[in-house]
Parts: sequence; C-alpha cells; structure tokens
Amino acid sequence: MCNTCGCSNPEEYKIFRPSEHHHDHEHEHEHFHGDEPHSHPHVHDHPHPHGHDHSNAHGHDHDHSHPHDHNHGHDHSHSHDHGHSHDHDHDHSSAKVIDLNIGIMSQNNLLAERNRGYFEGRGILCLNLVSSPGSGKTTILEKTIQALLPKEKIYVIEGDQQTARDAERIEQSGAPAIQINTGTGCHLDANMIQVALKKMEVSADAVLFIENVGNLVCPAMFDLGEQKRVVVISVTEGDDKPLKYPYMFQSSQLCLINKTDLLPYVDFDVEKASANARQLNPKLEIILLSARTGEGMQQWFDWISNQKNK
Repeated sequence: MCNTCGCSNPEEYKIFRPSEHHHDHEHEHEHFHGDEPHSHPHVHDHPHPHGHDHSNAHGHDHDHSHPHDHNHGHDHSHSHDHGHSHDHDHDHSSAKVIDLNIGIMSQNNLLAERNRGYFEGRGILCLNLVSSPGSGKTTILEKTIQALLPKEKIYVIEGDQQTARDAERIEQSGAPAIQINTGTGCHLDANMIQVALKKMEVSADAVLFIENVGNLVCPAMFDLGEQKRVVVISVTEGDDKPLKYPYMFQSSQLCLINKTDLLPYVDFDVEKASANARQLNPKLEIILLSARTGEGMQQWFDWISNQKNK
C-alpha cells in the first residue's frame, strides 16, 4: 500500500513500451499458517521483448520468525490463530506520526530533484499534465505532437492504471512513448519516472510530456521533477472544479480549459471557472482551447515554445 495516500502496492507498477509483448506467469507459493500448509496462485503480467509464451511454476516454503525489540515502557502480546505471537510496545506520540509523513514525502522529493537536475542538465523541458479522467489530455497531446514534431524532439511518459492504449495513440502520432501501469495506484511518483527514463533515453533539448493518471487529488501531492505542471479541465466537468480540488490548481502553473466547442451545449461559465482558479492561484495562466477544432491550440504551442526559450 502507498504510505502516503493509501493506494496500491508501490512495487505493483509496470513500465513498458507499447510494442512489448505481455503474457502471464502463474505460480504458487506454499505458506504455513498453524500446522497446515496451503498454496495461493498468483498471476503476474510481465513485459518481454521476445515473441514466445512461457509459464513458471514455483513452490516455496516459508517459515517466518522474527524478534521484536522495543525500548519503551510497556509490553503486551497478541495471539493469532495461525500459530505465532508477537510482543509489541507502542508509543502513540503524534510527533512521530508527523515525522513519518515528512519522511515519506522527503524520499519522493529527493528523487524528484534528481529528475529535475537530469532534465535541466540536458536542456529537457518536462511538463506534467494532470486532470480528471476524460478531460482530453491524450487528444491534446496527439495534436501537439503532430504540430510540433517538425521542429521539436518530443517524448511522452503515459500513466494509467491499466492498458497501453494511450501510449499506442501517442506512438501513432509520431512520438516515442513509455507506458506506466500503476495497477490500483492512483498517481505517478518520482521513482516511476526515474525508472521509465532508464528505458527511454530522452534526447537533449527535447520536450518530455508526462501524462499523469486521471485524478485531481493524489497527483497534486507528488513532485515528479517537472519544470511545469499543467492542469487540464474540460467544459463538461463544471466550473467549480478549482474549488473542489484546490491543491491541484494551487500547485499548477498553467490551466488548459478544453472542449470549448461544446460551450453552447453545456452549463459552464468560463469567467467563473477562471475566477475560481485565480482565487486559489493568482499567478495561474489560463488558455481556452478545443483540441477537436484546433481553436486556441496555437496559444498552447506558443506557451510551450516560451518555456523552452526561458
């Protein structure tokens, strides 16, 4: 489980190129609880660059014994039906809980700074695109790649819980892509980006887009090492989005309001949405656009060029 937001197992994610072959491995682990051994089947999806299927069957015996040594004032034991006991001492100090949270985020932030140093050292502009599901991030990226590829080197890291569909769309648009599947995880973190960069070396002076998992909550907490965070909302979502998800808008430098071609058909007040966002972040830049019709897209392209030239 993620120690920060409570989602997933931090080792659950998978990173692969869309063209890589995937297949399942089935194996069983034999565990001893009490006096009776029993087995659990496990299925894993592993990327392999070769073209054949194979399965692995494993049997493992596990006998776990571990001592606990606690240096504070009281002892108590817990008995469990599956045949082992633990002695625990607890210190319920609120200060230690706070320190734990700081430590968790410090590790991510340290890796994020390393990523940022890598980008800055190679002249790479890294933009982290965040939004709720269905805002149109991938379509915006497709149109951006098609418009900028003649003069820019573009790479994309895609974040989704499952499938490589978005990464496949990106590669069809002409840019190399790496897919990160987070499983039950709801965000990308700096370590995932670092691992992805080892699988896809980004050229110097390129533009790297990170399309984060669709979620306006948890991705706001995790610095990936990007130079700029771009939050995307669409007119189909409601003009109160900034007020409902304030930290995402406070931590972003640009807001793209997408699907403006639908404004005549939806109840969305552009001025109210912009005012709500700037109430939280007075420095937030806002661009109205429609990835479908192309309206406002040139302003977005110019913004990217301006960031490159800074």
